[in-house]
Amino acid sequence: MFKATALVYSSHNRCEHIHRDWIVERALKSHHNKTIFYIPMSMGRWDQQEYSWGTFEWYFRRFRQWGLQDSTFFWSENLRHEDVEIFFEKVVNSEVVILGGGNSILGMQRYKYLGEHFFGDRYLFARLLHERQNKKLLTVGFSAGADQLCEYISAGAGFDLEEPHGVGLVRNTVCTLHHEWGREGELRHLASQVPHCLVFGLPNDSGIAADQGYLPSGNIWQVSEFIIDNSWDLPKDGLSYKNKTRLKNRTLL
Repeated sequence: MFKATALVYSSHNRCEHIHRDWIVERALKSHHNKTIFYIPMSMGRWDQQEYSWGTFEWYFRRFRQWGLQDSTFFWSENLRHEDVEIFFEKVVNSEVVILGGGNSILGMQRYKYLGEHFFGDRYLFARLLHERQNKKLLTVGFSAGADQLCEYISAGAGFDLEEPHGVGLVRNTVCTLHHEWGREGELRHLASQVPHCLVFGLPNDSGIAADQGYLPSGNIWQVSEFIIDNSWDLPKDGLSYKNKTRLKNRTLL
């Protein structure tokens, strides 16, 4: 039975199908570890990280009566070693970890800094996320976080960045987020830069769930499932988010 270990998605708000069925219920199904750890480090200032957490915290609050334990951790210039130990402990042990939105490159720089500065391992964060995948725990990327969990950061897929790689929990895949019609040229450009990857533009309230592992031969397998969430129905959001009846992706090989 397919059990996702990575979920990358776009949304404009906390659409019900993605956030409840794929994220919250994954934590609540655990008999002993109903934990979700939300990381807003891709946002710049402290108040921006607080805002990012607030856009999720109100939704998680609904499920605390069933045992959900949600928490967060903010980036600061004044983090102590013991603070970062707590951060990585939550990364290792939480049933669901969510990388939040913001600036993909900034977030990756911070994750690498924490590993290198405090533990002498620049790629500690990425390695721990892969260990989570091996243990069949779910790691989620929302917006910038989705960018980070793919093979490349979309802004650096043309290798304009010194370190263009993402974490690679969704292998050989690159995503652009909050996709809208008219951005097909951006996808074509990405596909031309990384021809060995699948390139997707994810519109709001859509995502890709994936799992991967190794065959006895040493080859890597990956299974992906596409998600369309039509559950968000606030009238004030109107057609700007609801005018989609099918996944508006362009897959360029």
